[in-house]
Amino acid sequence: MSTSSARLHLVDTSTDAARIGRRRVSTTRRPLGDVLLRMGVLTPADLTRALALQNREDLRLGDILIAHGMITPNQLTRALAQQFDAQPIDLETLTPDPRLIDELGVETCLKLGVLPVRRMGGATVIATCRPEAFDDVRPSLPSGFGEPILALCDERALHRALVRARNRRLVVKAETRVAEHESCRYWYDARPRQVLVGVALFICVSAVLAPLTTLAALTVWCLITLTACTGLKAFAALTHARRPPPPEAPQTQVARLPVVSVMVPLFREEDIAPRLIKRLERLNYPKELLDICLVIEEDDDMTAQMIRTTRLPSWMRDITVPVGGLKTKPRALNFALDFCRGSIIGIYDAEDMPDPDQIHRIVRRFHERPAHVACLQGVLDYYNTRRNWFTRCFTAEYAGWFRVVLPGIADLGLAVPLGGTTCFFRREPLEKLGAWDAHNVTEDADLGVRLARHGYETEVIDTVTQEEANGRLVPWVKQRSRWLKGFAMTYAVHMRDPGALLRDFGWRRFMGFQIMFLGILSQFMLAPLMWSFWLILAGAGHPLQALLPSGVIWGMSAMFITAELTNIAIGMAGAHKAGKPHVLPWVPSMHFYYPLAAFAMYKAAYEMVSKPFYWDKTQHGIADEMDEPETTL
Repeated sequence: MSTSSARLHLVDTSTDAARIGRRRVSTTRRPLGDVLLRMGVLTPADLTRALALQNREDLRLGDILIAHGMITPNQLTRALAQQFDAQPIDLETLTPDPRLIDELGVETCLKLGVLPVRRMGGATVIATCRPEAFDDVRPSLPSGFGEPILALCDERALHRALVRARNRRLVVKAETRVAEHESCRYWYDARPRQVLVGVALFICVSAVLAPLTTLAALTVWCLITLTACTGLKAFAALTHARRPPPPEAPQTQVARLPVVSVMVPLFREEDIAPRLIKRLERLNYPKELLDICLVIEEDDDMTAQMIRTTRLPSWMRDITVPVGGLKTKPRALNFALDFCRGSIIGIYDAEDMPDPDQIHRIVRRFHERPAHVACLQGVLDYYNTRRNWFTRCFTAEYAGWFRVVLPGIADLGLAVPLGGTTCFFRREPLEKLGAWDAHNVTEDADLGVRLARHGYETEVIDTVTQEEANGRLVPWVKQRSRWLKGFAMTYAVHMRDPGALLRDFGWRRFMGFQIMFLGILSQFMLAPLMWSFWLILAGAGHPLQALLPSGVIWGMSAMFITAELTNIAIGMAGAHKAGKPHVLPWVPSMHFYYPLAAFAMYKAAYEMVSKPFYWDKTQHGIADEMDEPETTL
């Protein structure tokens, strides 16, 4: 349908517009399948097959027909025009009235799939990509709209028109979705940075005026947090190990499979798309129910060019995030969330390769669990393990965390700090919480804490996503410093009101939060003090021997050795569970791997003051084809 013909149809008197609107909401429409059969573009056999699929899938008939190549999008548009006695509208040339959008609300437009275009006398032209639901939309329209005139449009065209008309409002929403008291954007103020600098200066002055006393105090604190962190990891590991395996039961059948949207944020990716498509094609969930959204920044010409030159499958699309006040992954996710179609929302990284049955398992688990289980965290592993020492240690670290410690933390009922990928959420509670804090560079861990504070639960599900391990020192430090900076931000946000946090969590969760966040940050910040205990084991003595009894010194050394042995045991248990025996001999060498995080911690502390919201991006696609995943372990 040309723009001119659409305009001729829509430029009408108010009386005719009202008549058209009344006719278009008639309840005596012919079924879509019948219209397509009469048009001669659909066979009875294909219609029967599509209707059978619709009985098992929570999807519109037209979407199923297009996904299986039974009809074309143009044929569907023509059929809908006949069914609803409406005509298509070209939103690329017919600019919607922003005042009408504001009157209805951008969020409502996105939720209902409608877009008020312009007034015509006593009526208003309403474009919709969901004409079958228009009768339900009518009561939500402002009374000032008068009689609605239904016009058909494509979903992507509606989204593009909304972004053009109100991109600034959508950007502000993406940056401020999380409530002020739960967001780290308060760090824009100078006061929290001044407090951080003041603490650092106090420690420095104390070290100059009373070096031994300061050293002793910091060492004692270091060992307290070391004991707490080691105890929590060991207790979590034992709790999960002692948990009886779930009884074997037949797989739960979901009556109607839902649409699952998975957002894949991309930034400065030059050639990742072909590999990403190849890896996600392995998912055996019905492709018509998959909504893979490639989220790119408006000013990221490199990634945009890659998308333009790549033929995306029908179940994959791109969402462009307009330029705003900051550039972070959570901001991009917040913006894209409103454009997702699914009732389940997931996150993948650009280099991810999930298990083929992962989405099926996620859908079944959500179906089996009560509504307060709002998040499922998958297991992360690496496909370039053998590349070098860094990748082997990284693999052992993640194996211990995601296969041994994190499941135990979830079993203990503590707040689960989420990983940045293979997280899946029920959409309703995710939106209720404001989704991700756009200013937090470890948005995943923060969201895990907020879910727990609001009474929701997170479960760790045994489905694996293979990733690309960071195998170079400088990028590793940059990535780790971003994680630690976000951990520090998350701790600072939730400890702004310790009393409220204690009321939300109770003592058990509150103490678990202190150990997982304050304890870990302290460990990396004071790592050199822990290294000093190697002096005793080497027979070189310790600076504190002049201040503390030898029994205390040796007790501290024993605690240090116990912590190291616990880390080795957890790493080996994780590598064994991951089915990677070739990693086991390298686990003891992680004594030299973990201390490197101290440099990342110091970088993070500096950036907390200088650039707290800076996102130090991790480059993907370094692993070449020979590093592709091992299909057998």
